[in-house]
Amino acid sequence: MPRQKTHHTKQFKLDAINYRKEHPDLTQVECAKNLGIGFSTLARWEAQLRDNDGDIPVIGSGAITLRKKKNHRMVLYTLTAL
Repeated sequence: MPRQKTHHTKQFKLDAINYRKEHPDLTQVECAKNLGIGFSTLARWEAQLRDNDGDIPVIGSGAITLRKKKNHRMVLYTLTAL
């Protein structure tokens, strides 16, 4: 049976990143394990925070964008909350 994808809130993601910063004695793997998430998930959130000027995009927030080629040009679609 496939694993269901968990969607974490923006606040949870920010709290997880702050937890990592507040515990420099722990490795990224240890922090992620303590939070019940995968270490690659924590690493991705840290990269998103760094790459988006201190903001983390969250599914359903309207912040996630998809690019799709249409008629040899890029069309930008923005997902909105349902």
